[in-house]
Amino acid sequence: MEILDKLDRQILRSLQLDGRASYELLAGQVALSPSAVLRRVKRLEESGVIDRYVALVKPESVGLGLTAYINVRLEKNTESHKRNPIDLFRDSVQIWPEVVECDALTGEMDYLLRVVVQDMAHYSRFVMDTLLKHPSVQDCKTSFVLDRVKATTALPL
Repeated sequence: MEILDKLDRQILRSLQLDGRASYELLAGQVALSPSAVLRRVKRLEESGVIDRYVALVKPESVGLGLTAYINVRLEKNTESHKRNPIDLFRDSVQIWPEVVECDALTGEMDYLLRVVVQDMAHYSRFVMDTLLKHPSVQDCKTSFVLDRVKATTALPL
C-alpha cells in the first residue's frame, strides 16, 4: 500500500464527488497543473487505489423499489467429496443479479446480502426459488429498508 500525500487525498475526495471532473477542474481545486493532476490520477489508477469509475443509478428510478438486507447462515457440515459450501455459495452470489453486495461476517450469521428488487413478490421469488434452494444455505433472516437516511460511496479521506 503506497502512502498517499495531502494532494492525492484532495484529488480522491474530489473524484469521489464527481468522477467525471476534468483535470483542469481538479487542478484548480488542488493548486496543481492539469498535467500534474493527470500524472497523479494515472498513478492512483495503476496502483489500484482508484478501482474503477461507475455511474450510480437510483434504484427507484429503474423500478427497483425494495431493498432488503439478508443475513445468511451456511451449512457447516459437508461430505468430503462435495465442494466446500462456502466456495459454492460465494460463486453463486456472483451470478444473482438481485444481490448488489455480499459481505462475510463474524458472529452468528455468515454473510450479509444487500438485495435490490422490484417489490415484495420479486423478493419472495428470490428467497424461495433461489436463496433457500441453494444447497449451502441453512437459514436466513431479512430486514427491509424503510427509508434511506444516508447513502454514499465516498470514503472518509
